[in-house]
Amino acid sequence: MTFVRRFDHVGITVADLDAVTAFFVSLGLEADRKTAVEGEFLDTVIGMTGARTEIVMLRLPGGGTTLELSSFTRPDHLPGSPAAPANELGLRNVALEVHDLQAAVDHAAVDGYGLVGGIGEYEGVWRMAYVRGPEGIIVSLAESIKK
Repeated sequence: MTFVRRFDHVGITVADLDAVTAFFVSLGLEADRKTAVEGEFLDTVIGMTGARTEIVMLRLPGGGTTLELSSFTRPDHLPGSPAAPANELGLRNVALEVHDLQAAVDHAAVDGYGLVGGIGEYEGVWRMAYVRGPEGIIVSLAESIKK
């Protein structure tokens, strides 16, 4: 028996919601409007009292699984590890397939977001790179190699 019906979203808690949203929008995701959530529902689900968060949902043009960015205004966020290596426990990366890996990497670099390592090729099928985005979020950018 399975309980899962579909994969809905991945959520990331961030400090600067506008900056992180702008980064993902610059890669091609579309953002819904910013929404504030507070009250009994939020307090119950996250196990805190008096919490308030602002949320932006991002998606690919045409829909699909979403990325939820959340920034807490109450209580204030706790610091993360912005220089976390790929082997640190927890959320490892957000992976996006791109049309032109080099162009996407160059675009991120213009905004000050560099490679974690280099551009690698996997068995002649994929070219991939990790880019460290705002607040240390690692974004895996992958391009299918057409044969």
